[in-house]
Amino acid sequence: MKTIKNIGVVGAGTMGRGIAQVFALYNYPVVLVDVVDEILEAALEMIKERTAPELWDKVMGLIEVSTGLDMTRGCDLIIEAVAENIDIKKDLFKKLGGICGKDAIIATNTSALSINGLSEAVVNPSRFIGMHFMNPPKVMKLVEVIKGARTSAGTVETVIDIAKKIGKVTAVSSDSPGFISNRLLFALIGEALRVLESGVAKKEDIDTVMKYGMNHPMGPIELADFIGLDICMQIFKTLFEGLEDERYKPPGILEYLVKKGKLGRKTKEGFYKYG
Repeated sequence: MKTIKNIGVVGAGTMGRGIAQVFALYNYPVVLVDVVDEILEAALEMIKERTAPELWDKVMGLIEVSTGLDMTRGCDLIIEAVAENIDIKKDLFKKLGGICGKDAIIATNTSALSINGLSEAVVNPSRFIGMHFMNPPKVMKLVEVIKGARTSAGTVETVIDIAKKIGKVTAVSSDSPGFISNRLLFALIGEALRVLESGVAKKEDIDTVMKYGMNHPMGPIELADFIGLDICMQIFKTLFEGLEDERYKPPGILEYLVKKGKLGRKTKEGFYKYG
């Protein structure tokens, strides 16, 4: 099992900055990389907002930001958290192949894309793995660990070990569309939207049932807005294409809202309106 000392995170969006924050809180030096300085500056501001004041000096001292991918050269674990697009991710992995050490582990934070498919762009697939953090990474305890067909047992062990060292609980899945989490979650969201479309109940009542009857912290329609309806659409399409199961066919009401640009909380309107 490899000892992990230095972390690289590529992509400073919601997930990337959250993952960097978690590792820094647990005393790991982190290099956070993105293509634009302004994105990195905004990421640091968001991390500061979500860090207790008494811990900020420590966290700030452990996170180094850069627009240069070559800054990941000395990292033992590099976690990719860029856009959920297979071509963008593959291009990144090809670049990392010429930068990272031969023993470095490369992990993808993808929520649904095939680990085996992505591994085609990796120099050493035995050291490639899925490390799916939940949003927001600081709060959510789960890290879903997805092993590809060529992921080594040592890589799986190392990733489980480092996840535990940053206070996370792990669940291991073989490569399959949606893995465990999104295969289950999007069956629920899809059915909730079909109940809404059919006029059986209003969105508020559907969410109320799941919150107060099933003790979910958030109803499935609220959760779709929180995830982002465009991201939900991508995941539905990936699951539908991969599993060929009608349960994952993107619901018409979701397609309509995405076309209208109503993407949930991030656009202030989705199924619900915000602020």
